[in-house]
Amino acid sequence: MSSADRELTYSEALHEAVRQEMSRNSDVFVFGLGVDDAKGMYGTTAGLHEEFGTERNFDTPLAEDAMTGVAIGAALAGMRPIHVHQRMDFLLLCMNQLINIAAKASYMYAGACHVPIVVRGIIGRSWGQGAQHSQALHSFFMHVPGIKVVAPTTPHDAKGCLIAAIRDDNPVIFMEHRMLYGNRGVVPENDYEVPFGQARILTSGNDVTIVGVSHMIVECLRAAHVLREAGVSAEVIDPVSLAPLDIDTIAASARKTKHLLVVDTSWTTCGTGSEILAQLVESLGEEGIPKMKRMGYAPTPCPTTRPLEDIYYPSGQTIAEAAHALVRGRDWTAPQIEAREISEFRGPF
Repeated sequence: MSSADRELTYSEALHEAVRQEMSRNSDVFVFGLGVDDAKGMYGTTAGLHEEFGTERNFDTPLAEDAMTGVAIGAALAGMRPIHVHQRMDFLLLCMNQLINIAAKASYMYAGACHVPIVVRGIIGRSWGQGAQHSQALHSFFMHVPGIKVVAPTTPHDAKGCLIAAIRDDNPVIFMEHRMLYGNRGVVPENDYEVPFGQARILTSGNDVTIVGVSHMIVECLRAAHVLREAGVSAEVIDPVSLAPLDIDTIAASARKTKHLLVVDTSWTTCGTGSEILAQLVESLGEEGIPKMKRMGYAPTPCPTTRPLEDIYYPSGQTIAEAAHALVRGRDWTAPQIEAREISEFRGPF
């Protein structure tokens, strides 16, 4: 198999990105709860402590705020820390450090210093995660100048975005969905960067533009497949990075299809979908605003049981039905669509 055809899982791609950057630059180190255990954060940090030593890959106490301060201090001293959080929810304990210090230091000191930290925040559903362990808080950080936010979906983009994030001189929130770790895709062996602020058009279509965030892209692609069989042509777009956001690609597609559906893996109020729709209205102006709709979590705390999860989160079926109603103006029942990564998930977290 040639390098161009080599496939890795999402977690393997992240592991390769970190390993290559740690080999290339001795200033890169990884720390966080469980990064050196047998599972290695879904395999993304497995064995790094053995290869690079416990000073460059180490476990931390339950002190997220203090550990974020360590990351910021190390970054100001010239290092490039990667701080891994098993749950994005835990970033709520670090908000002052991230928003008032990391995001603002370069501005406050006229570019004399930088804070090149990568904060990996893992999100997801299934296996009883519940109200305090299933939240996706990316829109909180999109609101703050000085912080970049990325949410790659494919293994190729996961590796390239993580390398770009490690090399970036700004703090980067790197959002990962647990349901993506087992997905496979072509990933080059060499080190490469996926630039922020460039969306990807994954399928071409003429009837409706569907934008998905993180794992919702997988569900959007499933929806596009059944919509095609129902006579609706969907153009699916992966933003890849959320701050900066490539609104131009989304606007060009929506201008063509006249319909836009944004599917977030979070709540809709003040969310990523709201920002995309607002920027789209400003961008298109009098050219003609398309019919638009947002989808996301139901407006309640995250549930723990599988039956409630199936209602709470958008799925390929509900996305297809919403897109069909947007285009055709009538209700339609889409066929059930299997999401194997969800039905087969067994933990560990």
